[in-house]
Amino acid sequence: MSATPAPAAAPTIAIVDYGMGNRRSVEKSLQKVGAATVMSRDPEVLRAADGLLLPGVGAFPAAMRIIRELGLDELLKERAAAGTPLFGSCMGMQLLFEESEEHGGAEGLGLLRGSVKRLQAPGLNLPHIGWNEVRWVREHPLRDGLPDPTHLYHVHTFAPHPTDEDAVLGVAEYGETFATVVAQGNIYGAQSHPEKSSTHGLGLLANFTKRCAQVIA
Repeated sequence: MSATPAPAAAPTIAIVDYGMGNRRSVEKSLQKVGAATVMSRDPEVLRAADGLLLPGVGAFPAAMRIIRELGLDELLKERAAAGTPLFGSCMGMQLLFEESEEHGGAEGLGLLRGSVKRLQAPGLNLPHIGWNEVRWVREHPLRDGLPDPTHLYHVHTFAPHPTDEDAVLGVAEYGETFATVVAQGNIYGAQSHPEKSSTHGLGLLANFTKRCAQVIA
């Protein structure tokens, strides 16, 4: 577990450490936008945080298996139900949904309704790697100060299909239109890698940090 000090007013965002994802890069990006950070899988440390960030790189079924083995699935559901802001990054966003068809299928956390499916991108290379335009479909504090469209960096083969249209905040296109930023209640996510998306990615994380700061205001 690692922690970084910050001013007393800074919210503490816990990066859920289950062994998958760009944890150090995400940690450094959060620090840049003014958050105090802690990286942990300890339930009590995660419960004490003002916000949670769930990273993810790799395969959905493997990630969910580890999360369940560590008992973090129930912990994340508990904190979400308590109103703690939770941000899923890249595959971490996919894990927020009910299920994925990747590698034969697996159940997700079910914090957002919908399923994760392989991109329908005939004639295009998969995984989708590179910068893509994100078009905002509604106003929301998570996109404050970001241009429309916003360019964010993506690396993925699968994408979520939310059941609730009002959960979708931003969409992008790669063979098909897919949801790439979501926000519903205290649950947020980005299919892109905010930590690799330069100023605009930091903007997303800064807006999430502001939301976490409201918890302690």
